[in-house]
Amino acid sequence: MIVDKIKKRETTAKNKKANIDIPIGKWIKCDNCKEIIYKETVRNNLNICPNCGHYFRMHIGKRLELIIDEGTYERFDLNIETTNPLELEDYPKKLKSLREKTGLEEAVSCGIGNINGEKVVICIMDSGFLMGSMGIVVGEKITYSIEQAVKQKLPLIIFSVSGGARMQEGIISLMQMAKTTAALTKLDEAGLLYISVLTDPTYGGVTASFASLGDIILAEPKAMIGFAGQRVIEQTIGESLPEGFQTAEFLLEHGFIDKIVERRDLKDTLYRLIRFHKGGESNGQ
Repeated sequence: MIVDKIKKRETTAKNKKANIDIPIGKWIKCDNCKEIIYKETVRNNLNICPNCGHYFRMHIGKRLELIIDEGTYERFDLNIETTNPLELEDYPKKLKSLREKTGLEEAVSCGIGNINGEKVVICIMDSGFLMGSMGIVVGEKITYSIEQAVKQKLPLIIFSVSGGARMQEGIISLMQMAKTTAALTKLDEAGLLYISVLTDPTYGGVTASFASLGDIILAEPKAMIGFAGQRVIEQTIGESLPEGFQTAEFLLEHGFIDKIVERRDLKDTLYRLIRFHKGGESNGQ
């Protein structure tokens, strides 16, 4: 019968699909062009979509490989435990899960390393750990790094990516804004260079504190940067915002940042800025 033939054909099609071997976790979808791309291809292209040039977010380890000379990074090991001041039941469980998933202890890694031979203090935030939110430990690590830059008379570089202050730690997380800002005042008084690099996204208390206080502020292309989200601002002021509002390109045009730098050029740009600040020359450029 015709019905029996249709059922047989459907069963055969299902069996063929079941035999297709598609490796799990090997592919990634670009949020911009919607193409499905092999993950290894993206990794080999500095975490940039080969089709449309969209920037994917970078893990701390990958960022260190891109910026710091191989074998020169020494991480500050402060052994600070993340606390739970609001005694939220799920917060410690979430932290444990994220540490296992990301291999990170917290949302920032800080240490000393070389950029083309120039020693710097560097802090790198990671969006994979509670969206790079700034809690007590993040604030303390960044403050300690600033103090080490002052003590050792080294340039400071901070790569920011964050949703803002970590509300799971209440008002104590907001205090980190004042603490990091006060530490940067001492760095400035010492006449030392601070380069802030804004990546996608940089928002909230991080933007309102150390991320916006660099002597030089760089950004990656199309990075979203601001304090509150666009929808929140529009609802608050009751007006529509300009197209591209809060993109790195818009902020460059309006003087908030100094330069947009392609990811492949970041290391050389940082090196040249450090050399210029020291009064030297970088490869004759």
